[in-house]
Amino acid sequence: MTERQLHVPAGEAAHGPYALRIDPERAGWGYSALRVLDLAPGESHLFATGDSEWILLPLTGGCTVLADGECIELLGRESVFSGVTDFAYLPRDAHTQIASGAGGRFALAGARCERRLPARHGPAPEVPVETRGSGTCAREVRNFAAADTFDCDRLIAVEVITPGGHWSSYPPHKHDERLPGEETELEEIYYFEIEGGGPGYQRVSPSRPGGADVLAEVRSGDAVLVPDGWHGPSIAPPGHAMYYLNVMAGPSDEREWKIRFHPDHRTEGYR
Repeated sequence: MTERQLHVPAGEAAHGPYALRIDPERAGWGYSALRVLDLAPGESHLFATGDSEWILLPLTGGCTVLADGECIELLGRESVFSGVTDFAYLPRDAHTQIASGAGGRFALAGARCERRLPARHGPAPEVPVETRGSGTCAREVRNFAAADTFDCDRLIAVEVITPGGHWSSYPPHKHDERLPGEETELEEIYYFEIEGGGPGYQRVSPSRPGGADVLAEVRSGDAVLVPDGWHGPSIAPPGHAMYYLNVMAGPSDEREWKIRFHPDHRTEGYR
């Protein structure tokens, strides 16, 4: 893949009702997917989950979701910078309807999977929130669908808020090999929003000859694909917080997030 293919500027992967649509075929890999859906006030959208499980995550606004006979009301939020949100899990092989009275923007984080789990609501108060790192590497991580916090078949997804001028996704780390107990093979998508506009930066450096190599100026609505490689840092511009949504999945039968840090970067106090 080229750098241009791995950095997807806002609008370049728009398709139909989606401001962003990255399916495994578009990414050139096997599992991870992300769609961003914009709904005008009073609008609704029919969505077939197909061979993938999905989490519907409000970025702005709230909505009602009908899935598998369940009606799930999502209160949502004003923006990704205003706090955590509730969310809905949508199983594979389901027909769903998403409707929003006031309108909003909604992420659909997906992963091809085998097991069919029930549709269910993820309440905002149950989302674990942690502070990682220290100093100018401190950031907030919202583990709404981390491997050990919410049951999925293959999907792992978290949100990160990086304060203005801080580095996150640091030290650079990778998860592109199967090393039991040490590293999990996971494809990853980063989706970005920058508070108040302005550019942030994302680095992905090769972990193997010919591997992923990206230095991207990222803006709101951009995505970066990480099929392999050391990823990080993610750099927020001074005075502007950076948000990113991480979507991960891979071939392992064990749903785990095990990573290795780049040996040339010290880890104490930063991870």
